[in-house]
Amino acid sequence: MKYVIVIILMLHTLCLPAQTIIPSPEKIVQSDGEFQTKKQMNLFIGGTKPDCLEYLLNELLRTSELNQVNGKAEADIRMITDTSLVTEAYRLQITPDYIEIRAAGNEGFFYAMQSLRQLASGQNGTLIFPCLKIEDSPRIGFRSFLLDSGRQYQKVSTIKKYIDMAAMLKMNYFHWHLTEGLGWRIEIKRYPRLTQTGAFVGKGPEQQGFYSQEEIKEVVNYAAGRCITIIPEIDMPGHAEAALVAYPELGCFGDTIEVPENGFTKNIFCAGKTHTLDFLKNVLDEVCELFPSTYIHLGGDEAPKGNWDICPDCRQRIKQYGLKDSHDLQLWFAATMADYLKAKGRKAVFWGDVVYHDGYPLPDNTVIHWWNWRGHKDKALREAIKRDLPVICGTNYYTYLNFPLTPWNGYEEQRTFDIKDVYTANPSYIKDKNSCLLGMSCALWTDHGVREHMIDKRLFPRILAIAEQMWNRNEPETFEVFYEKVKSQKGWFEKQGYLFGPGLKEEITSDFSWD
Repeated sequence: MKYVIVIILMLHTLCLPAQTIIPSPEKIVQSDGEFQTKKQMNLFIGGTKPDCLEYLLNELLRTSELNQVNGKAEADIRMITDTSLVTEAYRLQITPDYIEIRAAGNEGFFYAMQSLRQLASGQNGTLIFPCLKIEDSPRIGFRSFLLDSGRQYQKVSTIKKYIDMAAMLKMNYFHWHLTEGLGWRIEIKRYPRLTQTGAFVGKGPEQQGFYSQEEIKEVVNYAAGRCITIIPEIDMPGHAEAALVAYPELGCFGDTIEVPENGFTKNIFCAGKTHTLDFLKNVLDEVCELFPSTYIHLGGDEAPKGNWDICPDCRQRIKQYGLKDSHDLQLWFAATMADYLKAKGRKAVFWGDVVYHDGYPLPDNTVIHWWNWRGHKDKALREAIKRDLPVICGTNYYTYLNFPLTPWNGYEEQRTFDIKDVYTANPSYIKDKNSCLLGMSCALWTDHGVREHMIDKRLFPRILAIAEQMWNRNEPETFEVFYEKVKSQKGWFEKQGYLFGPGLKEEITSDFSWD
């Protein structure tokens, strides 16, 4: 068997560079020859001018000057609108004389460019592309990366770096976790203390700061130029300690609030106080003005009910609506906020905790984000499907890329995994067709002090296996073949500015550090 694997890997290394595109295209037909760029080239646009044309000029062909022409035959680069293709699909043909991209719209053209970026070689300003044909489209429609800016604040330039990464891997959503016990990061004009105070409650390195509304607009526009929609997360009712330090009256008792270094406390937004509900709705008004996303993530996880169980206002709310208990009160709270977003034409995303028990019905604009495989296996998935609610699959095993390969800081042995675990045993990679399965996500949480300089080596190379599962429509290659592809592309990704950590546990040397 060992010799069979060796022969397969040897044959794989003889393939042309197109076979190393990650995530893998659906169909590739390779041929002889190559296309070389020139300083002056002709561009033909057949149909609607794609929004990503500027990206093509600035990121891919920046050493060439493109002159638009009216005739396809004289063009070196051809971009042709083809409405027979589905959204996000593309067809790419490279011959010695031209490169032709066909797509139904901007997304397909953009993803073709991402494939071209990985195909390109050359030097001294000349790019060389192997001749081939590609037909490609994604396996699933929702493909997201989450970055936790609540526990650890990152610079705007860092946010853009990981938007670029998501786009490069053909993901189409960037889930931005903006509020947390350790910090409230989004400026809300109506409630200035959220950032004046709440953004600075963390005491560790890189735990202070917030994003102004102008910065957020800049980031949203930057992402849109890369076919990325930003989904903001405003966590409620839990993970609210930073907001409650700023506005104690939003809690059940107005207590002095403990800000946890890690984890969470029982200090959550009070569901019984009408002024707390009004506050959160006012926050959502400004959030919806800043973010055009259909999806607004409202958290809903890890919300201990100890205060609600004894709070007179919460007890009265339970009585008012004939609710069973404080968990039912959270469902009522979630439904109230989801209904508020529904009136704005938005969908409310909640972590799977809200469907662990039956109770107050959630409205039809609710989406469930399945995460806690470690604690509850597929319970949230099953319960969401039972309620006919859409599901985003993003389980902590094996899409939480803050989990290192070996124990570190607060991550014990049980919270470790490597790229082989991701590729061969990821519960979020569900190939069965189900109308409730919206798509997949992956995450980089920053608990236990995952700072900016630590992020790359946690993401790479494991995120490449997740991107492959999100995009590639074919039956997966063996892990051995896929991992050889990953290693062959390591240099390319590092040239783009993304450092690799170890992929397999056995690759970790005694002097390696996750710090």
